[in-house]
Amino acid sequence: MTNPRNRQAAGMQAAAAMSGAVDLSALAAKADAARAGGGAPAPAAGGGAVVDVVDATFESEVINRSARQLVIVELWAGWSPESAQLSPLLAAMAQRAGGQWTLARVDVDASPGIAQAFGAQSVPMVVALAGGQPVSAFNGLQPEAQIQGWIDEILSKVGGGAPADAAAEPDDPRMVAAEQLMNDGDVDGALAVYRTILESEPNHPEARATVRNLEFILRAQAHDPSIVDLAAPGDLEAQFAAADVLLLGRQNEAAFERILAVVRSTFGDDKDRARTRLLELFELFDPADPLVVAARRKLAAALY
Repeated sequence: MTNPRNRQAAGMQAAAAMSGAVDLSALAAKADAARAGGGAPAPAAGGGAVVDVVDATFESEVINRSARQLVIVELWAGWSPESAQLSPLLAAMAQRAGGQWTLARVDVDASPGIAQAFGAQSVPMVVALAGGQPVSAFNGLQPEAQIQGWIDEILSKVGGGAPADAAAEPDDPRMVAAEQLMNDGDVDGALAVYRTILESEPNHPEARATVRNLEFILRAQAHDPSIVDLAAPGDLEAQFAAADVLLLGRQNEAAFERILAVVRSTFGDDKDRARTRLLELFELFDPADPLVVAARRKLAAALY
């Protein structure tokens, strides 16, 4: 049987690849190592509107804070000229925001765990988080007006929340209990609690997204990784399992292509089953993810 702590670690990696439904609170598991190896961050400019974040403080300064207000995470590096231009711009915008959102700055060289969790391929990278989940992102240097429009659009959807120093609403004890089980490595126990929450509140967004992610992770981890090479072309269940393994390993495009191949080569109920499975995998991602958008186009072409 798989050790639950090993399953949790694998779950962190898989969830981090799914930008639309990512449980980044799993980075808290890396806090001890970061505290031991990382130095203290430089003081943040801009007071409470701007905070410098390292692996060890990510959960408190980003995940927990985003439950109260929008958090804009800036991934930067000292060797990046674009970072040098974007950082002061974002800091000034955060100051003028009046507590609607907080800028969390991450030096990717000092905090590689955070950069890896976001799948950062280049800097600067800017990610918006609300309710503990990434909701939108962009890369590179952008004009201030464009950035402001991006932030305004996000705020119109998720709300500005209270300033970070305002009294926060009490945490849902059920969610706290589930998160504690996750931190303890009891993935199955946490999933049971999240499912109980959904039974009473079917539209609970955080619980719904977490259940979806955890169910996928547990299902994917139950497969033998060799299925990727051994799955027979006509064996639907084996092909579905292979796609799960690929997705768990962050080979997202290969996972989508595996099921698209099934859609193209089957008819009737089998084609519909493959379509349904692919749509389920899409739900693990931000709908605007370029790979998802491209795969949806391919799916439409394969169906019609």
